[in-house]
Amino acid sequence: MMKLPQWANSVVSAGRRLLQRDSRAVERKVNSEEDLLNLCRELLSTKGEAMGITLAAAVEEAYQQLAEEKKTAFFKLLFEHFSIDMGKVFKAIDEFQSSPESGAIYRLHKATETPRLELFRRINMAPKGTETLVEMREDLLPLLKEYEQLKDVDFDLTHLMRSWFNRGFLKLVEINWQTPAHILEKLMEYEAVHSMNGWEDLRRRLAADRRCYAFFHPAMQDEPIIFVQVALCHGLSSSIQELLQTVEREELDNSVDTAIFYSISDCQKGLKGISLGNFLIKQVVMEIRKEAPQINQFATLSPVPGFRTWLQRKTQGDEPDNSFKEPVKFPLVNDAVSQENYSEEQKTKVLKLCAEYLYLVKKNEEPIDSVARFHLRNGASIRRLNWNGDTSAKGIEQSFGIMVNYHYDLTQVEERHEAFVNYKKISIDKEFSKQLSDLET
Repeated sequence: MMKLPQWANSVVSAGRRLLQRDSRAVERKVNSEEDLLNLCRELLSTKGEAMGITLAAAVEEAYQQLAEEKKTAFFKLLFEHFSIDMGKVFKAIDEFQSSPESGAIYRLHKATETPRLELFRRINMAPKGTETLVEMREDLLPLLKEYEQLKDVDFDLTHLMRSWFNRGFLKLVEINWQTPAHILEKLMEYEAVHSMNGWEDLRRRLAADRRCYAFFHPAMQDEPIIFVQVALCHGLSSSIQELLQTVEREELDNSVDTAIFYSISDCQKGLKGISLGNFLIKQVVMEIRKEAPQINQFATLSPVPGFRTWLQRKTQGDEPDNSFKEPVKFPLVNDAVSQENYSEEQKTKVLKLCAEYLYLVKKNEEPIDSVARFHLRNGASIRRLNWNGDTSAKGIEQSFGIMVNYHYDLTQVEERHEAFVNYKKISIDKEFSKQLSDLET
């Protein structure tokens, strides 16, 4: 069983003594999802704090011990046994229509709330309850395509996660070489954009001309939620290989005028869809400005992760667009290729298609590219495309090596955010506008 914090030991011990006096609970064993369901029922029915925390810890431990197939069965039981009672809903509606006073409104609200929500709240009382619920959602997400009904269970978990992981609960921490080793190891594990090759690579990313910040939640103090890596340099960067391999500065000087956000990594799969990156970037900008006021340019060096997949669908799908095929035939090989071998015609054509992909290809009126949506929603603009931006195998596989700079103009961030959110307007800088014009000719 996991080690409990000192504050919880006395409460759980008291709860166990109470359980031992309860003949129904003596020698309890949880061997199946049905046993766990019964434990959840007890947790929902208990009133006292000590008993509640003890049962929540027991649910937490029992869930951790379930095999994968039993977890699937358990989620199905959560749907079947802890969904809304429609009889109670109709009764509450009738009561409210007869007498719409505050008590009736409250009872209607309670009737439309699933018992699962209260169950999850009570599981959260356990010492590692929040962490367990995040893990539970991580286990649940891959099942949603196959089991449509489980989306109701995910809806409840997502509802709570958005409340528990809002900005007011999160703590911004600067990660440096003095950060505890177990946290640094997790940064190497969770890095999702540009993988790290051991401790020396990590040390370079935490040097004097680099910054790394992470959000932590008070209930998960040893688990970063999301982190961002920043390079402090002179001018806009166009190549991730050059940026990562640049000789480090021993200290910052006045020539450093730009902060490049080159990697943002979500650490907890169970928090997918809970937007935190926008708060992180804006707070990091404020931290950097306080430390180095000479820095007046904030931008990203970002991948275009969906571009190659989109283009392959256009050229190789059920209804291929033959006008694309010949000019981009060579870059569409299956293996990584050296961009030095691209002809100028191929380079121009692929850049033009990438510009169109970012600016014109939409899904629900927003850019189809997930990274573009993220930064444009935050109030950034598209600054420029960079040929040979990422020449790694992953970079070639995602976007033929093209990367893009998104620009955070602090004088226009809020205005651009509002324009995108309300009117789906994509903001572009003069440099990208010129690239579009040049590529058309």
